[in-house]
Amino acid sequence: MELPRDVHPTVEDPRVERARYWRFSGLPDTELLTARFVTTAFTRHTHSTYTIGMITAGIEEYSHSGGSSRVGPGGLAVVEPDEVHTGHAGVPEGWRYRVFYPAPEVVVDIGRELGMRGTPGFTHSGIDAPEVSRVLVRAHTAAERGERLTASSLARQGIAMLLRSHGRERGTGVAAHTARPEVALARELLTERLVDPPTLEELAAHVGIGPFTLARAFRTAYGLPPHAYLNQLRVARARVLLLQGWRASEVAARVGFTDQSHLTRHFRRHLGVPPVTYQRALRV
Repeated sequence: MELPRDVHPTVEDPRVERARYWRFSGLPDTELLTARFVTTAFTRHTHSTYTIGMITAGIEEYSHSGGSSRVGPGGLAVVEPDEVHTGHAGVPEGWRYRVFYPAPEVVVDIGRELGMRGTPGFTHSGIDAPEVSRVLVRAHTAAERGERLTASSLARQGIAMLLRSHGRERGTGVAAHTARPEVALARELLTERLVDPPTLEELAAHVGIGPFTLARAFRTAYGLPPHAYLNQLRVARARVLLLQGWRASEVAARVGFTDQSHLTRHFRRHLGVPPVTYQRALRV
């Protein structure tokens, strides 16, 4: 039967992307993301928090310190603090997921309740654990609805389940690289000169080693080459300024981006949402 002209079946546009980023009051210093991404691709970046993403549709592919992973519905994409990783669609229709970004202290606290003495880590990054995913999706959905007690209870339960099944104490795997003094000094200089960074040659001369040696040693120590690490620092500083109430156009200039569009491009490559959206959602 033909539908009336003003009645149309609802069909989701496969090209449409959606993302919401907000702070979760049920756990200390924890942020949440719910999104559907199709063309969005995350550049190599890190978070100071843990990243626990539950894939609910489609497939996400991403690289990380252990190689690369491809995760579909029922799976979890788990990244440890300061671990360099990427992210992009593994199928044409993209992927949907819900993500917890819990502060390290939250996961450490849960780990201690389970008898873990060190800082918790994970045996794998792409994890097939449908039961854990279901609990964490329920927690995330409850948080979105403002059900703080349910959300916080289920979030702790789900993270504990994840640590029991796939947890390890960090430091029991591959030893972390220690930055040589020249590289640590180069990092300090980049942190101080976000707006007017030196060239690689100037940076190398300042710390007293060759440019090629510095670039290679910097990436070994921090997972990113100096220019990419600079953008990581800029985005991190931009987040602080945005939450202090600075306008995005002002923030762009204060952290060294050319303009607001330049800030937005890098901000989305790191967090999946534009700076103004982030500011509106998280500023208190």
